[in-house]
Amino acid sequence: MKHHAKRASIKDVAAFAGVSLGSVSRVINKAGNVGDEVRARVERAMRELDYSPDQTAQALRSRSSRTVGCMFTDVANPLYARLYQTFETKLHKAGYMVLLANSLNDLQREREILSMFQSRRMDGAIVAPGNERDPALLETMEKLGLPVVILDRDMDVAHDRVLFDHLRGLHDAVQHLAALQHRDVALLIADVPNRPMRRRLEGFKAGLEAAGLALRPERVVRLGSSTSPAYDEVLRLLRPADRPTALITPGTSVLADALNAAEALGLQVPRDVSIVSLGDPDFARHHRPSISSIAIDHEIAAEAGVNMLLKRMRGDPPAQPREAMAPARFVARESTGPAPTLPLRRARTPRT
Repeated sequence: MKHHAKRASIKDVAAFAGVSLGSVSRVINKAGNVGDEVRARVERAMRELDYSPDQTAQALRSRSSRTVGCMFTDVANPLYARLYQTFETKLHKAGYMVLLANSLNDLQREREILSMFQSRRMDGAIVAPGNERDPALLETMEKLGLPVVILDRDMDVAHDRVLFDHLRGLHDAVQHLAALQHRDVALLIADVPNRPMRRRLEGFKAGLEAAGLALRPERVVRLGSSTSPAYDEVLRLLRPADRPTALITPGTSVLADALNAAEALGLQVPRDVSIVSLGDPDFARHHRPSISSIAIDHEIAAEAGVNMLLKRMRGDPPAQPREAMAPARFVARESTGPAPTLPLRRARTPRT
């Protein structure tokens, strides 16, 4: 039977459970130094007394809000969505709530989001700004006054970073295509001046060079963002008789546009054109044919980022900013096959 006569206090919980106030506090704050029996007694007492901690008072006493801010440029990106879910799961286990903010690559919006993280006394933040070189944003980052982990950005600020090995992923994908005798490969990439785009382009060039192939500038198609419409761009690439025999495309809506454009031209994947996804969304694995992908190990990235952040939020940081690298591995599936011999039959006019 639950007690509802008045709001239960932490003292009531301690008395009901037959433990000290300190033991109750450690259970509430998910501390590790609590025995299983004591934890079970405290949790039972909290249920019986319908007790919930006063988060506001708790934050004022401890100077901790038990919240972490997470800022991404585009939450529609499947990689960011998967990373957020993993960050949230790991931080929830540590007793933190995660607040997600979508910056849309807008500089003013990014500065406002960071200032909001600060004004709401968040314990830490995980951020992937779109404007990594802007002086005003760098100044805002330096003055935040809270632990920050930067996700896959080159920013000249004293914060920990988790980076993705895009160069290796692209290099290996191009090598795979070259082994299948592809000599004309196109890359669709967001025209955004940040680390992921720079490193992907470097990896693409390195893969071509290792295979003895020259970079054709017209085969690098720059989109407004990783989720910009790309159907017409892919049609222009694939319609000519001397079209590329393979595409490397962001694993977002751009991938769907590329597949739809190929189908509209009567081209089959991988018989007529091979396709590789930058990123490994669920769609890529379940599509028929399944899509070869460059997969970021989001578990390693999230584990490294959360561990860095927790260490700093708990007041035991190393003197210097740390850096971790999450691997990007190429996963060969059904969408890549031997290069066709061109010119092929004339592609038909796209269906309307």
